[in-house]
Amino acid sequence: MDIASTIGLKKNTKIPALRPGDTVKVSAKVVEGDKERIQVYKGIVIKVRQGDDGGNFTVRRVTYGIGVERTFPFASPLVDKVEIVRHGKVRRARLNYLRGLSGKKARIKERRGLLELAPELAAEQAKEQAQAAAAEAEAVEAMTEQAPAAEAPSAEAPTAQSPAAQAPEKPAEEKKK
Repeated sequence: MDIASTIGLKKNTKIPALRPGDTVKVSAKVVEGDKERIQVYKGIVIKVRQGDDGGNFTVRRVTYGIGVERTFPFASPLVDKVEIVRHGKVRRARLNYLRGLSGKKARIKERRGLLELAPELAAEQAKEQAQAAAAEAEAVEAMTEQAPAAEAPSAEAPTAQSPAAQAPEKPAEEKKK
């Protein structure tokens, strides 16, 4: 029996695929009395949990020297949006060791390269690169169609040659005389 189908949980489509080590900005709705506002919480994802209840992810940040962690459910309607600021390069699924580190020791290197990105991001970047290459090819083709005679020298037109290139022709002329 599946808990999500029993309760009727739906995954929030505004949350992209997250991995531990990613630095994210989570825009969460905060209800204060009868007013509602959006609060942005920026930090490092230290844990992603998948489960029958929809799962959740934990974001850690250090504010005024104090570590603060917040856990957001994937199925929560209170999460307005999640923006990935940078992808971190880590080798663990749980980054609990960051709790004991501070300053430079708590830094996480950035993941580079197309293969290491999430599949959706890799496909999106490949599509953008293909579009840019196609636009560049069209621009080059349009330039060659506009002035082909001006750019390419014809075989009959005289060209300015260096003295070294003209030297072999002079002895041939002298032989004719």
